[in-house]
Amino acid sequence: MTQQFKTAPSPFKSDNTASNMCGFTLMNNQVGVVVADVMRTKPNVRVTPLPSMIRVDATNRMDVVYDEVSEALGEEPGYFDAAQFEESMSTHYGRMIHEDDRTIMFANPEDAAEFIGFDLKAGR
Repeated sequence: MTQQFKTAPSPFKSDNTASNMCGFTLMNNQVGVVVADVMRTKPNVRVTPLPSMIRVDATNRMDVVYDEVSEALGEEPGYFDAAQFEESMSTHYGRMIHEDDRTIMFANPEDAAEFIGFDLKAGR
């Protein structure tokens, strides 16, 4: 008689359902800590400090408003911008849109359609 074994389900199995989440990681340096502190005050945002980086995750959408970060850094409005944000950020997930005054992260690409000029109507 052969013995039959059952394998436990993997906690790492693939799952392609939408998470409804978006986020980015920051370098754990002076600027990254300030950006994380600003984002921590936003609704639906979770900040997770790690030894070498800081994770910032949100449900649906989050806005990184540059002048809020400039103020928290003790600088004049306009100091912090998309280039500085990109320099502090390591990676992101979700749709990311840079505007003049903010970066917007969307969990679902459809929510970003109006910002990028994408028509969601099916063509004929």
